[in-house]
Amino acid sequence: MTRTAQLTPSPRAGRPAQGNLLERLQQVPVIVLIGLVLLVTLYPVVWIFLSAFKTGDEFSSSPMWALPHSFTFANFAQAWTQGHMSVYFLNSVLAVVPSLILVVVLSTAAAFGLEIMRWKARGGVSLLFLLGIMVPLQVVLLPLFTMYFKAHLLDTRWSLIITYTAFGLPTTIFFLTAYFRNFAREIIEAAVVDGANIYQAFGLIVLPMVMNAVVTVTLVQFFFMWNDLLVSLTFINNPDMRTIQAGLLSFSGQYGQTDWGPTFAAVSLAVLPTLVIYLLLNQKVMKGLAAGSVKG
Repeated sequence: MTRTAQLTPSPRAGRPAQGNLLERLQQVPVIVLIGLVLLVTLYPVVWIFLSAFKTGDEFSSSPMWALPHSFTFANFAQAWTQGHMSVYFLNSVLAVVPSLILVVVLSTAAAFGLEIMRWKARGGVSLLFLLGIMVPLQVVLLPLFTMYFKAHLLDTRWSLIITYTAFGLPTTIFFLTAYFRNFAREIIEAAVVDGANIYQAFGLIVLPMVMNAVVTVTLVQFFFMWNDLLVSLTFINNPDMRTIQAGLLSFSGQYGQTDWGPTFAAVSLAVLPTLVIYLLLNQKVMKGLAAGSVKG
């Protein structure tokens, strides 16, 4: 009887398995929701890239969601050469890269000076940058247009660089200031005690430690500048100086006629840099956002 009692399974033995099954069932709605979000987010991007490989006959004879019969790069070649995407791409690079450099360098130094260093009127200066975030871009387009016209800056890249830098600084300084607020000042004090001046402490010690935050704000500003259409259309009228987003408008015919193959190829070329850069830097972005939102 003793052996029989020992071999008799406990009625509680199956409960852990039932609990695991219940937890898995509870996760099903979450997995389905995540799948739907991914489908809604990724499907348009995938559809644009696949449509770029279709010929003109496929757009008229096949459904819009159908896969291309063959993968040809003729649409990309036509968009790059005949559609002048090479010119638009270069104009965007020459306008965005200097603007990014100015925004990152100035905002990092300003955030360090506003949050780490102690000096009079730093609260007022911080308030001025905060007020700059509240000014809509559309409100100042007409005054800027008048100023650039008098300064002969219309149809030049300087009008884009100045505007991108001016509107990128307040947001970037605000984000980096919040990050520096959680920065351990003891590290800087230790560097000063070891003989480093404030510039050496900033460039050799502080900057490498906040690189994730710098990458994050750089990526955010890159998306804003690269995808800008309003500023480019307002200050640039010369077709040879158009940026890539304004250049996409030239793929629409005079009477609404559109060659969809080169158009989708041009859109793919405009979207591709943002996708590649984000895929390469997304881990640093996540770390920068987490470090800036959690107080250490």
